[in-house]
Amino acid sequence: MPVILITGASSGIGTALARRCARQPGTHLVLTGRDRLRLDAVADECRALGASVRTGLFDVRERETVGAWLREIDGQTPLDLVVVNAAVNGGHPAGGLETEATAFETADINYGGALNVLLPTVTLMSGRGRGQIALVSSLAAYAPLPDAPAYSGAKAALLAHGLALRAKLKPHGVRVSVVTPGYVKTPMGGVIKGWRPLEMSADEAAERILRGLERDRDVVAFPWLLAALARGALLVPERVRSLGLRGLRFRNRPRR
Repeated sequence: MPVILITGASSGIGTALARRCARQPGTHLVLTGRDRLRLDAVADECRALGASVRTGLFDVRERETVGAWLREIDGQTPLDLVVVNAAVNGGHPAGGLETEATAFETADINYGGALNVLLPTVTLMSGRGRGQIALVSSLAAYAPLPDAPAYSGAKAALLAHGLALRAKLKPHGVRVSVVTPGYVKTPMGGVIKGWRPLEMSADEAAERILRGLERDRDVVAFPWLLAALARGALLVPERVRSLGLRGLRFRNRPRR
C-alpha cells in the first residue's frame, strides 16, 4: 500500500494530485493544509474514491510542529512519496513594489516552509534507503517575474536545492524531482490579473506531475513550449528577456 503525503492539499494542484492518487488501489493519503473545512472536504472526497486518508492541519512555517508530526506519521506508516506543494502568491496587489512583510511571508512559506517538510523527510527516507520526494517549484524559477520577486526567488532556491539533493541522495536510494509548472487554473492563480499563456487545468497538471514522477524525471516542466522559453530566458540578453516578460505583468488581489 503506497503512502503518499501531499502538503497544500486543500486546493489547486494539491487537491488534484490527491484525487488522482486516491484512484490508485490501496493508496493511503496523508494530506495537509491550513483550512480545516476545505481539507476535510478533500479528504472525504478521496475516501469516497477508495483511499484511506489522514490529515494534518498546520502552517508549514511551524518547524518544530511539522518535524514532530512528520516523524510521528512516518513512524506509523513509512512515507513512500512526499509532495512538497504548499505555497502562496507573491507580489503587490496593485503591481507596485512588494512590501517587506509580503516578501518575507512569501519566502518563509514557499522556501522555508518547504524545507521544514523536506529536510525531516530526507532524514527519514535516507535512513531506510528508499523513498521519493517531489518539490513543486515554478517556471518563474527560470524566468523571474518582475511583479513577484520574492515568489520567483523562493521557487528558484527550491529548484537549486532539489537538484543538488537529487544528486546527493541518489546513492542512498531516495529519488528527488523538482516540478516546474507554468500557469495552472487554481484558486491561488485565480487572483492574478494578467495574461496567462498556455494555462491548463489543475487535473491536467496533476497528471503530468505524476507521469513525470513515475519516470523519475529530474525536472518535471510543463507546458513544454513555455518551459523551453523559460529555461532559455537567462541565456539571452537582458533587453530581449525584458521584452518577453513585459507581457507577463500582473496584479493580484490581496491575500486574506
